[in-house]
Amino acid sequence: MIKAFFLLASLLASVQAVADEVKPNPISHTHIKVLAASCAACHGTNGNSVGITPTLAGLDQGYFLSQMLAFKQGERKPTVMHHHAKGLTVEEIHLLAAYFASQPRVTQTVPKSERLKDNHGQ
Repeated sequence: MIKAFFLLASLLASVQAVADEVKPNPISHTHIKVLAASCAACHGTNGNSVGITPTLAGLDQGYFLSQMLAFKQGERKPTVMHHHAKGLTVEEIHLLAAYFASQPRVTQTVPKSERLKDNHGQ
């Protein structure tokens, strides 16, 4: 769990560094795609989760906005999401809401767990 947190923190720092260099005005589509890509670590490619995190693809914009703004303002129970939301502007949250709402929702299944054979065929 701690290892995953540090991996995610490192990924977010890298993405933030790229996002800081982009600094478009107004915010470009590329900038939002970079921000959305950082969400993929937990929420899956284009917001299609395969784990226990919520799927963002096809999510209602209003719901996405209300949840992200609640994280940003500290009105939702603290999770790693309140750190992410605080790093976004309100405009970026609006644009991410539109981006994820436009993504097709794809039902994914977690691959079946398999036992691998060792070098001796066991």
